[in-house]
Amino acid sequence: MPDTVAIACDHGGFALKEALKVALPDVKWLDLGTDSADSVDYPDFAGKLADAIKAGKAGRGILICGSGIGISIAANRHAHIRCALAHDVTGARLCRQHSDANVLAMGGRMIGEAVATECVEVFLSTTFEGGRHQRRVDKLGPR
Repeated sequence: MPDTVAIACDHGGFALKEALKVALPDVKWLDLGTDSADSVDYPDFAGKLADAIKAGKAGRGILICGSGIGISIAANRHAHIRCALAHDVTGARLCRQHSDANVLAMGGRMIGEAVATECVEVFLSTTFEGGRHQRRVDKLGPR
C-alpha cells in the first residue's frame, strides 16, 4: 500500500469516508475533508486532493461524492491525476492494472461500506501491469 493515502469527499460521501477510515485503520490517511454532512462543493475537495498528490503529501487518493461521477470529473481536470470511478472490486482492480489510476472515486449513495472497503483494499494493493497497457496510458499524457 502507498505510504500515505489522501481521502476527501463532499457531503454525499462523508459517511462512507468516515466508515473507510475505521474499516482500514492500517492505512495512513491524509483526511482532506469535508468534516460533516453539511452541503459543500465537490470540486473544492477534488482540488484539495489533487494538490496534496502534486505536492507529494500522498501517493494515491480516494474521492467520494454522492454518485462518484462529479468528483471524478473534477479530479480529472488536473493533469497529474488519473481518477477512475468504480462500483465494484473488478473496476478497482482494473483501473490500477490497465490504466494506472492514482485516484479511486466512489459514490457514497451507490456502494455499500463492505464493497467500498474491498475496493479500496484492492486499489491500494494492485500494481500497474504495463506491457500492452503502457502505450495506451502514455497517450493520456504525462502524470
